[in-house]
Amino acid sequence: MNGRPLAGTIAACARVITGAQATWRGGAPAPGQTVFFANHTSHLDFVVLWACLPPALRAQTRPVAARDYWSSGMRRYFAVDIFNALLVSRHGGENSARETIDQIAAEMGEAYSLIIFPEGTRGDGETVAPFKSGLYHLCMQKPGVQLVPVYLENLNRILPKGQFLPVPLISRVTFGAPSLFDRSEPKAAFCERMHDAVCALRES
Repeated sequence: MNGRPLAGTIAACARVITGAQATWRGGAPAPGQTVFFANHTSHLDFVVLWACLPPALRAQTRPVAARDYWSSGMRRYFAVDIFNALLVSRHGGENSARETIDQIAAEMGEAYSLIIFPEGTRGDGETVAPFKSGLYHLCMQKPGVQLVPVYLENLNRILPKGQFLPVPLISRVTFGAPSLFDRSEPKAAFCERMHDAVCALRES
């Protein structure tokens, strides 16, 4: 991955452009595999979130991104070669969704952490849409991962949907306290709890 050293430079530039201010409400997670899950409003989201991680965590953290957007030309180079993103399909039926979770779990291995956006698509920046069940099914395969909620604020205004040039503004990246998966928790309750954890950071 020859472009990987460039990731730090691009991330630093993104933090300058977005004025990203990182706050850790519950402290940094303990060593070990972690899933950072956040609201999604901009193509800058995974870059800025990744840039706000401590350097040691960055090296082992892969963003999960939509293959249909990031799989061609310079976009693919940016996502895969520079940020080591894990490209997945976000369309298809139940079998496709199951294969996607299998792919993510396999590519995590025993070393990588992830950045994911459980809404499944970009929102309007005003509300956080209900979470899809992918995070739950991933945890069923990787029950030992730490789960860290993240709220991204103002990135939708810095790079609105359909735009290519960012507008310099101040953004916030708020990390919540880590939690663990409980196999006995029903899927719907888990998804709601994770959704509420992200929303609570917006209101804090």
